[in-house]
Amino acid sequence: MVAQNTDQDSVKLRVGCCTPFIDEPLTESEVTHLAETLSLLAHPIRLRILAILARHAGHVCVCDLEAALPVKQPTVSHHLRLLRDGGLIEGERRGQWIYYAIHREALARVRAMIHTFFDQLGEA
Repeated sequence: MVAQNTDQDSVKLRVGCCTPFIDEPLTESEVTHLAETLSLLAHPIRLRILAILARHAGHVCVCDLEAALPVKQPTVSHHLRLLRDGGLIEGERRGQWIYYAIHREALARVRAMIHTFFDQLGEA
């Protein structure tokens, strides 16, 4: 808040009304990473891909994903690329096909950040 003192023609800055007590549960980089990941997850096709991969042990062939989803192959490939680039899934080439699996450690980190964030909110 800015307050002007007309007697001295100077500007005084007021920092706050009391001693700061704010403690954020996540660092700036953690909040940015969490927001980017949640944005990545906030799409029905990507959530369906993750659900399919989670239900099947091991790797799922891209051809099976394409058959299971209500969109065409280029759209499936686009969403797979976004999930792979975001580190949430991994792909393994076997001949001409790519088999995908959830990157469990990455999702565990996201889950932990979400829990940390919402646990902190619950303490208020």
